[in-house]
Parts: sequence; C-alpha cells; structure tokens
Amino acid sequence: MTGRLYGVGVGPGDPELITLKAARLIESADVIAYHQGVGKQSNARRIAAGLLRPGVAEEALVYPVTTQVSDHPGGYAGAMADFYADCERRVREHLAAGRDVVVLAEGDPMLYGSFMYLHDRLHGEFETHVVAGVPAFAAATATTALPLVRQTDVLTVLPGTLPEPELARRLADTDGAVIMKLGRTFAKVRSALEQAGRVEGSWYVERASMDAERVLPVAEVDPETVPYFSIVLVPGDTRPGVARYESPAPEAVTPAVDAEVVVVGLGPGPDAWLSPEATQVLAEVGHVVGYGPYVERVPQRSGLVRHASGNTVEVDRARDALELALAGERVAVVSGGDAGIFGMASAVFEAAEDPRYADVAVRVVPGISAVQAVAARAGAPIGADFAVMSLSDRLKPWEVVEQRLRAVAAADLVLALYNPRSRSRTEQVAQARAVLLEHKSPDTVVVVGRDVGRAEESLTVTTLGELDPETVDMKCLLLIGASSTRVTPSGRVWSPRFVQ
Repeated sequence: MTGRLYGVGVGPGDPELITLKAARLIESADVIAYHQGVGKQSNARRIAAGLLRPGVAEEALVYPVTTQVSDHPGGYAGAMADFYADCERRVREHLAAGRDVVVLAEGDPMLYGSFMYLHDRLHGEFETHVVAGVPAFAAATATTALPLVRQTDVLTVLPGTLPEPELARRLADTDGAVIMKLGRTFAKVRSALEQAGRVEGSWYVERASMDAERVLPVAEVDPETVPYFSIVLVPGDTRPGVARYESPAPEAVTPAVDAEVVVVGLGPGPDAWLSPEATQVLAEVGHVVGYGPYVERVPQRSGLVRHASGNTVEVDRARDALELALAGERVAVVSGGDAGIFGMASAVFEAAEDPRYADVAVRVVPGISAVQAVAARAGAPIGADFAVMSLSDRLKPWEVVEQRLRAVAAADLVLALYNPRSRSRTEQVAQARAVLLEHKSPDTVVVVGRDVGRAEESLTVTTLGELDPETVDMKCLLLIGASSTRVTPSGRVWSPRFVQ
C-alpha cells in the first residue's frame, strides 16, 4: 500500500493555535516535511516542534532562492520549477514506500502556501488530505481586536507583490482588506494605501501570535524594519465613500455653494482618446461615480474615492452623485464613449429634475463615441447623413425599435446600432436585419466593429444579406450603410457627401 499525503496547517506562530486534528497527525506521521530558506530554520517546524515524536524522519525542503533573482539558466521561475520537481521526487519516494507524509505549512496550507505545489503534482496519484490551519490574518485581527468586515462588507486578500497601481485600485474598491507578503514590498504597499485613502485606520501586525509580535498604525512603520512575516489590516470601517456622506433629511440640506456634477465621457478605451478636458476634471474631483468597468479606468490617486456600481442602476448612481455634490464634494460621473450618447448624461439630468437638486449644476464633458471610433477605423461611412439607435428594448418597447428601424431604412440613412445583443437579448440582431431587408438591398454594406481601440479589436466588412447575427455580441457596434455607401478596393468604407 502507498502512503498518504497530508498538508497540515500549523497556524500563524503560537503552538497553542494548532488544531487538535493537526496535532494528532503530526504526532503519528512517518515523515515530517517542511519548507525553509537557505541557512534558516523552518518556521512551521518551530511551531510544531513539541509534537514531533523522537526519531521521526524529516525532510527539509530548502528553497534555492528567496527573492526574484537567480543565476539559474531559467531565471527565478526555472530555479523554482526545478525545486518543486525535486520536492515532488523526495516526497513521492516516501509515499511509494508506504510511509505517510505530513507537510507542515504555516497558517493555512491553501493560502499562499508551498504545499499547494506538492498537492498539484501528487494528489491524483496518492491519497491526499488537507488540514486547515488558522491563517495569519485571523491571528492579526484577534491581536488588534479589529472588526475587519461587517454584515455585507467584502473582504479582499491581497499580496503585497502586486503592482502598485493595481494594489491602489483594489484597496479603493473593496471594503475590508488584508495585505500579505510584505517585507521589501512595504513602502509600495503604504504608497498604494495612501493613494486609496486607506492609511488612516489601517494597522500593521508583525509576527502575529508569536513572542516577538509587534502592532503599529501603518503610518508609523519604518519600511526598513518590516520582515516577511507581517500583515497589514484594512478594516471595512475605514473605507471612504458614500457611507461617510449619508444624505441628511431633505429639510436639513443646505446646498453647497457652486455645487456641480460633471458628467465625463471616457471614450471607447485607449488613454490617447481621452480628452485633455476630461483628464483635467478627473484629476481635480474627489469622487468618481459610475458603472464598475468605467470607474476602473480612472487611475487611483490620493484623495480620490471611487463609487462603482452595477449595470442598469443609472438613475440611482446619478442620485448618489447629486447627493455628494449637495454635501459639497467635487464629483464626476463617468461613461464609456460619449456620456451624451446612450450614456450617463441623460440619467443625471433625469435625476436632477427632483427639486431637491435644483441648486446643483450639471456639466457634460464630451468624449469620443463608439460610433466615431468604429467609423474612423472603417474609413468614412458616416461622412453623410446618419442615424444612431440602440437595439436594447430595456427602456422602450421593441415595437418602437422596429418602427424607427423602418423609418431610418426608408430614409436611406446610414445607421449606427448600439447595444445589439446581451445575454438576455439574443434575437434582436436577427430581427433588426429582417426589418432592414424589407427596405434595403442584401448588398448593403455593413461594418461590425468589436472592442475598437482595445487589444482585442476586430473590424469586419460584410453585407446585410451575409451578416451572421451569431457573430455579434454586446461588445460590437454595427454600421449599416446607405444605398450610396461604398467599399474601396483596399476594403475602406465611405459614404459620399452628395445625394444624386
């Protein structure tokens, strides 16, 4: 019979935090394996030392490097790949010989633990078990007695090795957070916390539950003294945002002087397509409100609070922005493309009809629209009269959509179609094509632009008769040509300015 492999979490440092199950398995193991650095003792072994029975076989799995630098021909990745292959070989020999192997893991084996790589290689061949351990951040929250998250708060666990802009973005967008893997990364982590406005109220815990435990506010930590065994806790209660500006009762509101909401078009995607005016507005406001993917496009910086929400709640987020403006905050509402074309500008004006917001000004900053971007990539298909429609029937009945399609087709205008398809709306493209074919030739030029301006960009020139609705999704914009729209020998599409 072959042996069994156990990944056993021994907790953050205090031996008394080892679970009863972990202790039983450690005491009865044929082989104890653990990871450690060159010239260092294993912290996991130190924690479990009092449970190892005399004479038990031990396998010290020594990392070849502990930084991202290596003279291995394959670099750091190559050195680690060879290391884990050697670990697999050594543990496999014991298992094949019928010996049970317990691999000790600090904290929990499946949370940034090295045991995972042995598990990946061996669990399909040998009986494998994982024993949960108390993670370091749980010990840290116990030490500080900090409520990390409450009720529906979202907790995000982040490695300090992430790029600084990504750390800042994620810290700004979550409620509570835990940041692990510090050491050399601490200065970058603190900078990201500052950009996200999360330094105040965040705590640094070093060697949680150990004798050398140290607890400090993040702002007071010397980056030169930070070891790898340290954690930053960012309680959900520290998150800046709407909760800090809850709307008072209407009768208690004193409108701020020069209260204003600026609605900003971000363009289709590339930073180069963002206007200087939009860039200036986003650099000056204290709050950005919008649909999540659009809010993520605004770089996090110190003092900026980002309010991301889901789709289909446009008027609700518009009210949130107006409330912030009433409270004296500088607010931008962001939209993809141009905010005035099926974007947030109309929703903000709709919400602002409430007399409560009579003293809040609404300013709109234009952006490059998707129809402009697709047309430019294709050539000049909207060089003459054209119409723009949305195929979504969320805000208008499909009967109205069909009526307008027929009117545009009868007028022989170039037609741009936004929102052609979604997960719940899968038939509209085919239905629109059928309606247009009642008035237009099957040879009518059609341009399908997908993710224009982004890495996944594609542009297809076809005809109305050959258009396959199944190739169209929500990331597409369609341009249906007029009878005069032409295609050059090189595949460029244009519509003459003159009408014969």
